[in-house]
Amino acid sequence: MKKLPELLALSLLLASRASAQSSWTSQTIAYGGELRGLSVVNDRVAWASGTRGTVIHTVDGGVTWRVDTIPGASALDFRDVEAISASVAVAMSSGEAEKGLARMYRTEDAGRSWTLAYQTDLRGAFLDAISFWDAKRGVVFGDPVDGKFFVLLTSDGGRSWTRVDDARLPVPLTGEAAFAASGSCLAVMAGGHAWIGTGGGAQSRVLQTHDYGRHWSIVAAPVPAGSASAGLFSIAFRDTKHGVAVGGDYTKPAYASDNVAITRDGGRSWRVAKGALPGGYLSGVSFARDARTLVGVGLAGTFVSRDGGDSWSAADSVGYNSVSFAAHAGYAVGPRGRVARWIPSQPFGHPKR
Repeated sequence: MKKLPELLALSLLLASRASAQSSWTSQTIAYGGELRGLSVVNDRVAWASGTRGTVIHTVDGGVTWRVDTIPGASALDFRDVEAISASVAVAMSSGEAEKGLARMYRTEDAGRSWTLAYQTDLRGAFLDAISFWDAKRGVVFGDPVDGKFFVLLTSDGGRSWTRVDDARLPVPLTGEAAFAASGSCLAVMAGGHAWIGTGGGAQSRVLQTHDYGRHWSIVAAPVPAGSASAGLFSIAFRDTKHGVAVGGDYTKPAYASDNVAITRDGGRSWRVAKGALPGGYLSGVSFARDARTLVGVGLAGTFVSRDGGDSWSAADSVGYNSVSFAAHAGYAVGPRGRVARWIPSQPFGHPKR
């Protein structure tokens, strides 16, 4: 979604009130811009992306991070990055296409060189998120253009992209779009499943496919929307049946409301979580460690659910934009080049020693 203020001053204020119960260990990064894109390949390999054309990655579990600025892309804001391996990744920039800001770059040598894989100057186009089902097949979602949803597919690992025909997509609501706050409004699962959370319209909805993007349907979700700043921001699935979507209003990051929705039938229906989220707006959510544990992040901090999303507790008050977990390790990224890693042996909410 086009209008997304950084709210940097607020995030810094919240960070200054950080709890001693933090479960994150800060990483040292030679970069001070905003990080939003995050892709965790495994416990040791993770990629992140942000402003000023920057992509970073680690191959040693966060001990060291390589910082790259993609040549010719210093004016771009890479809101998402999707890593296929330690060497191959696709970075996606968000911004007005008519200004040359909607692009994707691909690397095959761990960021040492990049190739422009996609660019559009279509007026109104604005890319929000990218994900891959496997090394070949991937999907990109962008804000609607001329009253039509904007979905791209690739079958060659991101080297080329084709837009899905309008006839295979539902009709968006007035004002409906997605939020490029964390690159996680889009979630995929093996077998061709994908879900996209929306907002901005009269209600939040979940756009979904179960055949690798060839056909799409849409259902309502109970997270409040109704304004350009409110709706679903992030969605995560632990299998093809069980998923959680989170969001809220980014102009009210500490306002507690019904900002969590849960599905148990693969996204065909959604219900509000039984317990209110204590911190309000979340921009990222990920399953962690097991099928019942979820970690959500936003400018108000980190929140944890141990019952599949029905109840939540605050674990940290440092602001982050994105969160993602592999089998055992998790990473979060946020304002001012903030990167953190969760240590597997340390439960959430227990102070570091």
